Amino acid sequence: MTSDFSRPVFRPSATFDRLFASEDPAEVSRAAHATATTLLARAREDEDPATVERLIAFTASHGIDDIAQLWSRSPAKSLPGALWRMYLMQLSIHDDPQTAALLYERGRHELRTTDAVVAGAPMPAGPEELVTLIDAILRGAFTGDFAVALDRTAAFCRIQASGSTHLADDYETTEPERASAFTTRALRLASFADDLAVASRMWRRDELL
Repeated sequence: MTSDFSRPVFRPSATFDRLFASEDPAEVSRAAHATATTLLARAREDEDPATVERLIAFTASHGIDDIAQLWSRSPAKSLPGALWRMYLMQLSIHDDPQTAALLYERGRHELRTTDAVVAGAPMPAGPEELVTLIDAILRGAFTGDFAVALDRTAAFCRIQASGSTHLADDYETTEPERASAFTTRALRLASFADDLAVASRMWRRDELL
C-alpha cells in the first residue's frame, strides 16, 4: 500500500448525512455511541446469519466513509472508537492482502510472543488466509465474545507493527522513503494495538461505552 490505509470511493448515505447534519461535538458523540451500541446489540439479537454477514461486508458495499462519519472522531477507548479501528484494519487487509501477508509473516518470525496464537492465523499465512482471518475476527465481534475479538485484533496489529518495523530497518539505507512509510505504518499499528487492548479490558469491566 502506498499509504497507511487507503480508502475506497465514497458512497453517500442519506441516513448518515441526516445524523451528522449538525457539527455540534456533543451531538456527534451521542450519535456515535448510540449507533455503535445499537448496531452491536441488534447483531447479537438477530438470528439471521445474513445480517451479520452484511455487517462484515459493510465497507465493501458502502466504503469506509460512512463509518468514518459515525465513529472516526470518537475516543480510541470507546465502543465506537474500537469498532472504527476494527473496520479500518479489515479494510487495510482487504485493500492490500499481499502487503498484509508480508508484514504478518515477517512480524510473526521476529516477534517472540504469543500474539500469533491469539490472532489465530494459520502458519504460514498468505493473503487469502489473512482476509479470512480478519473477517472471522469481525464476525466474532458481532456473534461471540467482543473482548476476545478486540484481543485478536490487537494481537494482529502487534504482529504487523513488528513486521513493518523490521521492513523499515531493511530499507533504511537503500530506500529511505519506503523505510519512512513502513515506520509510520508501524507506529499506527502499534497505537491501534494498545487502544484495542485497553478497550478489551474495559469491555470486560463493563466500562467500554
